[in-house]
Amino acid sequence: MFASFRPLLARAPHGDGHPVLVLPGMGATDRSTAPMRGFLAGLGYQVHGWRLGRNMPTPVVIDALRNRFAELYQRHGGVPMSLVGWSLGGIYAREIAAIRPDTVRQVITLGSPFQDVPGEESHPAALIRALRPDLARRRGVNRPGQGPLRIPSTAIFSRTDGIVPWRAARNIDGPFAESIEVVSSHVGLGHHPGVLWAVADRLAQPAGGWRPFVPDGAWARLFPSHRS
Repeated sequence: MFASFRPLLARAPHGDGHPVLVLPGMGATDRSTAPMRGFLAGLGYQVHGWRLGRNMPTPVVIDALRNRFAELYQRHGGVPMSLVGWSLGGIYAREIAAIRPDTVRQVITLGSPFQDVPGEESHPAALIRALRPDLARRRGVNRPGQGPLRIPSTAIFSRTDGIVPWRAARNIDGPFAESIEVVSSHVGLGHHPGVLWAVADRLAQPAGGWRPFVPDGAWARLFPSHRS
């Protein structure tokens, strides 16, 4: 499916080349995000993988991610970075943005279970809760990134995810928050053509000029809520 959409994806909007950090899902490595990172680099962005091996939410890995983000932020001269996080990577991204909103331009999550839904909890959400009980004591919520963010945020989710409860992966309504639905499995989100197009569209928005996602023409067929 990805290969058949290459000619259309080549027309994806280019942005201003700002830095982008892409975070993999639980148990995955940078290899899983290579297609997306290559695609975004081709659009002119300064794209970075997390370079921390396999994503397991241990205190060592989470502290290393904090250091990795700080190093990249300094390397780019304090330019706010966009964060794209797949599954557990999106929970990390939202936590960073909640704690240091001045350093993050926007957050895009792919099938990330950052919301609590009564009676439904994904394996990634349960694991990070068990391994990071300190998050439950901060700010009176379960995780800093669970509440509304002060920066633009886009949550991409799928009702056919198969791993993460789709209701847990939707955004909180707000002036700079949105949810985009696609039809994909959880493991397919990182190279789904509609996801790639939506991520490119979101990243291409000028700083301070955020508007909700509206797919054009044939692309609307890949987004159930935008189908005519």
